[in-house]
Amino acid sequence: MRTGQILWPTDFSETAAHALSYAIEMANLYHVGLKILHVVEQPIGDENFMILSITPEDLIKSMERAAATKMQALLEKLHTDLPVTTLIRRGDPVNEILDEANSKDTGMVVIASHGRTGISHFLHTNVAEAVANGAACPVLVVK
Repeated sequence: MRTGQILWPTDFSETAAHALSYAIEMANLYHVGLKILHVVEQPIGDENFMILSITPEDLIKSMERAAATKMQALLEKLHTDLPVTTLIRRGDPVNEILDEANSKDTGMVVIASHGRTGISHFLHTNVAEAVANGAACPVLVVK
């Protein structure tokens, strides 16, 4: 743990931002870097792209550019001396986060819980729960 970076997956939500302070605290505690990951999901219904004025690929590229802009704004507000790496990936958030979490240079994942309860919890994929169950490294889920 003490040598691997802290992975902080983000969807740029307020809940994810709350988990960032924990990620920074853990990185400072272990004197390791911070790795920030955002995953751009494939648009649902991309097989029906003819009803869109752009192709699914153009839409994803636009989403990636928007994520890069948000990532840059986040970095500008982040006041830390920690080494910070940023990643923007395409795909399923759970799979992409787990791929990064299970890489040799990740020592811990600090991820926000979405906070759903009841029926909503069962109807939606719980990314934090799936990451906690699938990661080989420790995972801190922040409410």
